[in-house]
Amino acid sequence: MIKRTLNIFLKNRLFKGKAIIIVGPRQVGKTTLINEIKDLTNESTIFFNCDEPDIRRLLTDATSSSISQLIGNSKIVFIDEAQRVKNIGLTLKLMTDNFKDKQFIITGSSALELSNDVNEPLTGRKIEYLLLPLSTEELVNHHGALTERRLLHSRLIYGTYPDVVNNPSDAKLILSNLSSSYLYKDIFSFQDVRKPEVIERLLEALALQIGSEVSYTELSQLVGIDYATLLRYIDLLEKTFVVFRLRAFSRNVRNELKKSRKIYFYDNGIRNAIISNFNNIDLRQDTGALWENYLICERFKYLKFNELTGNRYFWRTKQQQEIDYLEENDGNLSAFEFKWNSKRKIKFPLTFEKAYPNAILKGINQENYLDFVTKY
Repeated sequence: MIKRTLNIFLKNRLFKGKAIIIVGPRQVGKTTLINEIKDLTNESTIFFNCDEPDIRRLLTDATSSSISQLIGNSKIVFIDEAQRVKNIGLTLKLMTDNFKDKQFIITGSSALELSNDVNEPLTGRKIEYLLLPLSTEELVNHHGALTERRLLHSRLIYGTYPDVVNNPSDAKLILSNLSSSYLYKDIFSFQDVRKPEVIERLLEALALQIGSEVSYTELSQLVGIDYATLLRYIDLLEKTFVVFRLRAFSRNVRNELKKSRKIYFYDNGIRNAIISNFNNIDLRQDTGALWENYLICERFKYLKFNELTGNRYFWRTKQQQEIDYLEENDGNLSAFEFKWNSKRKIKFPLTFEKAYPNAILKGINQENYLDFVTKY
């Protein structure tokens, strides 16, 4: 079994007086993660699977008395797929307020209902973690850097969902099933989205624009929805962990773009499944975009999984000068350019160098990418 980095942090946070909430997209291993904690702990545990209708009824609008009967003498209480329980936030508030000697660990496949329903009732009572598809760091720790380098082409095409990594011969089928609405069905379950085909058109449009600045006006016209609806749908796709936005960096240069955004996918395999393109790297026209999406996503996983802070951006001017990725940590600025071809020379814009003379400049290619996605 591939060890998740998050496991270490979770074990260190047990019995600290906070509910632990684990959110993330479907099929990334949240249930597997909490089962591993359950198997390794010496404490008594109880597990509630909220996919079961009777469990949902027991936890809906529960009272402190009924909760006491449910959990009994168990010290660790696992609640899986909690977003399926109506008013789960109030139930969790009762649990954390009235049973302070117990540890509650909650998972949710979507941030939609879970975050909206939980954030206010659990203010000051929770620690929230994000679990995503397997990170390069986790894969390197599992089978070594050499093997992971050899599998780089596969990662760019098929991504790193656990089921894909463990069953590579079925990768296309697994990804096709995930991307055919299963991954983002919470949008249809919990939000007023009556036309799934609009979401599908939007995802396809976004998949074809990774690495490029996104024009919301053009997207709304292309997909056939108004501007406000487009922004709402993109927000929903972010909350279900399908895509994420990267904003432009602007400080010292008048012509820097300030309001631009780029949109990336949390997994290359999902992106390729949406456009039905699993062609080999050598046969593709979008290798550079796949490389950029992969590196930015893997860097985000590394920071997130290791509880490291950092602001993330891209940089571009009106004169089309650009840098792929910027990271700001404790006032220190680092700029990164991504090149798939290791022989191509990387040159940073003089405008940027003059405006930010203390910035660290690094080129990332196939030779040194593992340092970028597995080290701080």
